[in-house]
Amino acid sequence: MTGVKLAAATLSNAHVRLEPFEEHHRAGLTEAAEADPGIFRHMPFPVAREGYGAWFDWLRSEQAAGRWAPFAVRESAGRIVGQTCYLAIRPEHAGVEIGGTWYRRDAQGAAINPAAKLLLLDHAFACGCERIEFKTDALNRQSRAALTKLGAVFEGVFRRQMRRPDGTMRDNAYFSVIREEWPDLRARIEARLAAYA
Repeated sequence: MTGVKLAAATLSNAHVRLEPFEEHHRAGLTEAAEADPGIFRHMPFPVAREGYGAWFDWLRSEQAAGRWAPFAVRESAGRIVGQTCYLAIRPEHAGVEIGGTWYRRDAQGAAINPAAKLLLLDHAFACGCERIEFKTDALNRQSRAALTKLGAVFEGVFRRQMRRPDGTMRDNAYFSVIREEWPDLRARIEARLAAYA
């Protein structure tokens, strides 16, 4: 679709700063990832087996090819606490997925995730997107609960859609937000974040 150009940009609010991946992010991301490798048990990339550095390298190659737009996530104090990404970028259909998201345990359950999602959603809609989707392992209750709390619409489960690092097949739970829903949803997320101010 014409007019849709999802450009990578540094995005920030009072809670987080999202910075497009650069080589200087490697050390901070690796430190955050290696603090607790258990956070990757539902990720399709074998971080526990190959280490975060291999995933960082793969993401950088996808970034260079224009297929993914990964971001380092910094908390307000400046520490890198995780990553999030645009992927499955479909400018011809005005759509994108937000995923590849993880945070250190001590950054979970507070303002970091809704603040980051607010920035990513707002930026994608401002760039002309009509649909933004999320997928997670159907077994990942924490991620599914976070997407529900965020206000994304559950669309169903795609069975045996991906292979996990251990070789088992993964069912994916899909959620989405469309343009018409965004103004009300944005206000809800902003109200939620106000409680952390």
